[in-house]
Amino acid sequence: MAHTAPRRATYATRRTGRRHPLVATLMALPLAALLLLVFDGWETVATQASSVGAMLGR
Repeated sequence: MAHTAPRRATYATRRTGRRHPLVATLMALPLAALLLLVFDGWETVATQASSVGAMLGR
């Protein structure tokens, strides 16, 4: 039987760890803008921003 090269993973491996706060903020901004448009209120945006801050541990 012939020996073949080992198979490589064809998918990217994910890094474990925390995201940079700027990346998390950029991910949350579209949702915050959508909530602002749908519910037409700054209170919703402030609540969402507060939740993101709490998730970041700030």
